[in-house]
Amino acid sequence: MAWDTEGTKRRLLEAATVEFAQHGFAGGRIDRIAAAAGVNKERIYQYFGKKGELFDAVLVSELRRVMDEVPLHGEGPAAVADYAGRLFDHHVSDPTVPRLVTWEGLERGRDTVARADRLEHHTAKVEAMRRMLPGIDRAAAAELLLTIVTLCDSWPVLPQVDEFLSGRIDGRRAERRAAIVRTVELLARSLSA
Repeated sequence: MAWDTEGTKRRLLEAATVEFAQHGFAGGRIDRIAAAAGVNKERIYQYFGKKGELFDAVLVSELRRVMDEVPLHGEGPAAVADYAGRLFDHHVSDPTVPRLVTWEGLERGRDTVARADRLEHHTAKVEAMRRMLPGIDRAAAAELLLTIVTLCDSWPVLPQVDEFLSGRIDGRRAERRAAIVRTVELLARSLSA
C-alpha cells in the first residue's frame, strides 16, 4: 500500500492549526499534533521542518483560506463596510486566524518567517482595497485595512474586554457587528471624499 503523502500533510496541517490556535507557538506541542493527525512525529520534521516552519505553514494556509472565503469586492464605502461585516462574521464563526495572528504577535513580534508569502498576501489586499475606493493612495488603503483587521480580529480574542466595557456577555454579536460596519463605512466615506 502506497503512503498517502498529501493526505498526511493535510492531516498534519489540520492538527497543527487546531493546536497552535489553541496553545500558540510556544505552547503548541509536536507530539500532540502528531497524535491528533495519527502519524509519527518524524513525519512533521520530514514534511515541514522545524516547529516554527510548521507554524508558518499553518498561518500562511489559514490567511489564504480567509482571503478566498472573504474576498474584497465591490466599490465604494458601502462595499468596504460590507467586507468588514463579512470578515467579522467569519472570525466570530471561526476565530482561528485572529487567534493565530495574536499568538504570533505576542510570541514572535516582528520576527516572522514566510515573509515573501505574507507580503504578497497583504500587498494583494491593499491593492484590492484601492480598487474598492478608487483614488485613495496606498498608505490610506493600508491604514483602512489595518483598522478593519484590528476591529474584526479583536472581538473573538478579547471577550473579557467587551464584557467589562459593555457590561454584558450575551447578545452582543449583532451590536458589535453593526458598530464595526458603521465605523468602517464612515471612515471609508471620509477617505473617498
